[in-house]
Amino acid sequence: MAISLQREGFAVAAIARRFTEAQKADLAVAADSPLVGLGANALAGLLSEQDVDIVVNCVGVLQDAGEGRTDAVHRDFVARLLKAIAAQPKPVLLVHLSIPGAPEDDLTAFSRTKRQAEHLIAEARLPFVILRPGFVVAPAAYGGSALIRALAALPVALAAAEAGRPFTVTDVADIALTIAWIARRWRDGERQWDAVWDVMAREATTVGGVVDAFRSRFGGAKATVPIPSWLMGLGARAGDLAAHLGWRPPIRSTALREMRRGVCGDPEPWIAATGIEPTPLDGALRRLPATVQESWFARLYLLKVLIIVSLVVFWVVSGVIALTVAFEAATAVLTSRGFQPGLARAVTAASSVVDVAVGIGIAFRRTCRIGLLAGIGVSILYMVGAALVTPDLWVEPLGALVKTGPAIVLMLAALGILKDR
Repeated sequence: MAISLQREGFAVAAIARRFTEAQKADLAVAADSPLVGLGANALAGLLSEQDVDIVVNCVGVLQDAGEGRTDAVHRDFVARLLKAIAAQPKPVLLVHLSIPGAPEDDLTAFSRTKRQAEHLIAEARLPFVILRPGFVVAPAAYGGSALIRALAALPVALAAAEAGRPFTVTDVADIALTIAWIARRWRDGERQWDAVWDVMAREATTVGGVVDAFRSRFGGAKATVPIPSWLMGLGARAGDLAAHLGWRPPIRSTALREMRRGVCGDPEPWIAATGIEPTPLDGALRRLPATVQESWFARLYLLKVLIIVSLVVFWVVSGVIALTVAFEAATAVLTSRGFQPGLARAVTAASSVVDVAVGIGIAFRRTCRIGLLAGIGVSILYMVGAALVTPDLWVEPLGALVKTGPAIVLMLAALGILKDR
């Protein structure tokens, strides 16, 4: 969106926790900053330093986890941001991205804190525009949009509890067009702003309909295998656990509850005010390239979970087994090759602990890359060590050492698909 606004001729200062090198290359100003953790004075200084006229707040978090708490990210940050804007020597317009729906539908901490932020903005008596997009369709796949792509690539059909819920879409280009329209009016001197608009397509769509549309666009398999609601719930609880390990899985309990609530709104006030004709679902999908990389991503997205989980189990279980029930057998292999009993026990114990440590390292998002690299290094060390000390294990009937090669390849594959965005 920042790049789209820049292409429209606006000077954009993009600030986020982290940018990719490609994003930094495309944006004139792209600064990494712990934005949500800044105080009001620091935020005020940041706005003043960049000589900001309009602030577009896209900050959000699905639920409490390693990336932050919903109340801190949605409500408390907005409160400090409003103070920073009020401290500026000139009028500054706040464009805030929120979520559609009525207050009585706010069933999760995510939706409640989003609505609390809206109340703070309305009470601040500063010029503002609140945009409430639906399910955003964008070229970059992340979170919910990545999950929809993955579901569309698989031969699965959602249960009625999920498939039938309203799920109105928003083309990301329409959000950028709206912000550009607002910015032009602000640049022309219009200062009285207190708008709240649902920015979304006119057509009513459902979750199942959106998945089917993605399936049709990208050539996914026909939906023949039903996914029961209880399995979705189990996946959401597993996602909650993964979030505590630093991962950002698209399906968590909050995401599932929000999806079952549905996404709908009234775009007519937005259309009447801006004159922008919303892009329907098929139009938004036509903007997405139906290329082989899209197909690869969709098919690998959920496999990534299985790859990471299997590697964690592989390393932790192998280490625990060698350290417990198979300890004497593993020690005996070394003593039969001339190792002193004490040294054999020490080597067995140390290698077992290393295996468990590698598995734990892979399990946490922050250390996953280090864990994978360590796993590759340790595997190569085991293979070389076995070739020198116990070469007969290479022709062992179960092929334990031979199987280490595919394990290394699997860890290389995990490294290749580790990035989320």
